[in-house]
Amino acid sequence: MESSIGSPAYGKITVHKMLSMGKKRYQCLQCGKYFSRHGNLRIHERIHTGEKPYQCMQCGKTFRLNKNFNIHQRTHTGEKPYKCMDCGKCFRQNGHLKVHERIHTGEKPYKCLECGKSFAENGLLHAHHIIHTGQKPYICENCGKGFTSVKNLKVHQLAHTGEKAYICKKCGKSFTIAQRLKVHQRTHTGEKPYKCMECGRNFSENGGLKRHERTHTGDRPYKCEECGKRFCQSAVLANHQRTHTGQKPFKCTECGKSYTEKGKLKVHERTHTGEKPYKCLECGRSFSRSDSFASHQRTHIGEKLYGCVECGRSFSRRDHLKIHQRTHTGEKPYKCMECGRSFARSESLQVHHRIHTGEKPYICKKCGKRFTNVKNLKVHRRTHTGEKPYKCLECGKNFTQNGDLKRHERIHRR
Repeated sequence: MESSIGSPAYGKITVHKMLSMGKKRYQCLQCGKYFSRHGNLRIHERIHTGEKPYQCMQCGKTFRLNKNFNIHQRTHTGEKPYKCMDCGKCFRQNGHLKVHERIHTGEKPYKCLECGKSFAENGLLHAHHIIHTGQKPYICENCGKGFTSVKNLKVHQLAHTGEKAYICKKCGKSFTIAQRLKVHQRTHTGEKPYKCMECGRNFSENGGLKRHERTHTGDRPYKCEECGKRFCQSAVLANHQRTHTGQKPFKCTECGKSYTEKGKLKVHERTHTGEKPYKCLECGRSFSRSDSFASHQRTHIGEKLYGCVECGRSFSRRDHLKIHQRTHTGEKPYKCMECGRSFARSESLQVHHRIHTGEKPYICKKCGKRFTNVKNLKVHRRTHTGEKPYKCLECGKNFTQNGDLKRHERIHRR
């Protein structure tokens, strides 16, 4: 049966013919854009009019498209109809499921024409491309700091407001964004959904997986424009750049000392608080630094990985070996700009420099006496505690300092 002109069937045939021929007869009077369907033109016109006819009865939020309205309603109902067949994780949107599935398949369809790097999401490619341009178009109105993406800007702005709306029900810790709460919750569940296709190692967050993958590829996308050195992480590049600028943005509120990295400030703050979060399960000894803790653990198993080729002495840490090697070479790379004296260790230079500045950052909480280094503070604390850890094996007498014990031992040698 033929369709007569004016009938619904005829209209459908006409639209179909127009679509197949590429004809678009409905024009937007605002911007000139053409559409093949009148309904599509009407939806488009809402961009210009600002009309949002679909309103959520739950929260009052309005939408331009019925599709977006339906997706939004799932945030209230909790409905997640799209399920991953690999791991069982569910999603509110089919698009989110498709992006997630690439974690399992390893598919990365979006490729950077500049460096050849591939991405699972188009948005990640756009964000990456800004690395090559150096552009930071999203500016914080509070402090003027620039960001490569609007998401990073929004997260940063919460640092000014101090708002932490997302709270962990397990431990009460609060977060500025929902994603950080999700990642944190995995410390309770042990979930590690991101798997390295190269070696099979699993990670609790996608960023951790990406950083790890660079150990296989050797990729170092972040380049220092000052010296040409390349880095696998943007945060490491930012820390490195401060060696050129001399900038130390992380300041201790207790003693005023500044640092180039936030992590170094946190470690330093423990000298004031006395916090030692790393505890050895073997002997109960606690440490303020993770590297010191790792070195200590080797004392129990007797492991000393780093050997000196000059004298055969072994060390549990690479940096300790490097410092030791200077006793053979006589190298003293750390020079005081004030008096010209040189030192084999950066810590020794820092302690020495306080002679010139008069700085005494280490304070005894018992009597308020100040010291230039933590070692002298520890020795002083023993005058309050009565502790005498250095014992003479000859007569059994105890001393607060190793130097006092050595002087005493000379009596026995006379």
